Amino acid sequence: MLKFNFARIARYPAPLRLVIFILVLLLVWLPVAAPIHWWVDDKNLVSILTLPLLYGIFTILLRLWGKSIYRQPHVLQAYGLVNTRQNRRELLIGLGLGVASVLSLFVLEGWLGWLWWRQPSIFLWRFVVEGLIVALAYGFAEELLFRGWLLDELQRDYHPRTALWTNACIFAALHFMKPLAEIIRTLLQFPALVLLGLTLVWAKRCSKGRLGLPIGLHAGLIWGYYAINVGQMVQYSDRVPEWLTGIDRNPLAGGMGMLFLGAIALGMRRFSHRSR
Repeated sequence: MLKFNFARIARYPAPLRLVIFILVLLLVWLPVAAPIHWWVDDKNLVSILTLPLLYGIFTILLRLWGKSIYRQPHVLQAYGLVNTRQNRRELLIGLGLGVASVLSLFVLEGWLGWLWWRQPSIFLWRFVVEGLIVALAYGFAEELLFRGWLLDELQRDYHPRTALWTNACIFAALHFMKPLAEIIRTLLQFPALVLLGLTLVWAKRCSKGRLGLPIGLHAGLIWGYYAINVGQMVQYSDRVPEWLTGIDRNPLAGGMGMLFLGAIALGMRRFSHRSR
């Protein structure tokens, strides 16, 4: 009976499969995470304790999901998480492209007089190394979630274009969960997040389903911004509106950032079509 139920789940429509997976994940995670939230007052410590736990359970559940629902004993490899030289090479290419894009954006804005470069902090190298670790962790976790599991579930039921746009919109919506006043104030960030989601799907498709390139690109964008922002390397001149340079100094929430991201998106889209 249990095996029969698993087989039935595989035939459910994608939205229902997603809900089932998330409910199981929460049912396993919440009984452990909830006491931590109750007993620990430091919010940062709560995040440090609960988020890795959530991701660990998520990864284990992915393996069980693949074996039980789809009869795939190596589902992570099916998602594109493969340990090959090509995948590692693409990760480094993506990392370099992401960092170079962020640096080029800030260099251009400095040349235009929209910002000034400041003396780097004496702790700059610490921020660079720390930023790389944080960026790779976020890039790995989010790409396995969105361009791995979620995209795979969508592609099982829908046309590739429908899966592409649905994946990008879900990615943007989950990163845009905030109070209504903040949503209105930072509204420009939403289409940028959709564009980023599209870019990362195209990055996976142009590397024939491997996750190295989207992980690297995602991490590179985070790393470049982290080092410059946390290292306090720039100061804006306020010569142009904030919507152009980025609301709250976030390049992704600005016109120039979308322009640079759009160029990357066009390149990834073109290569993804060639690789079909």
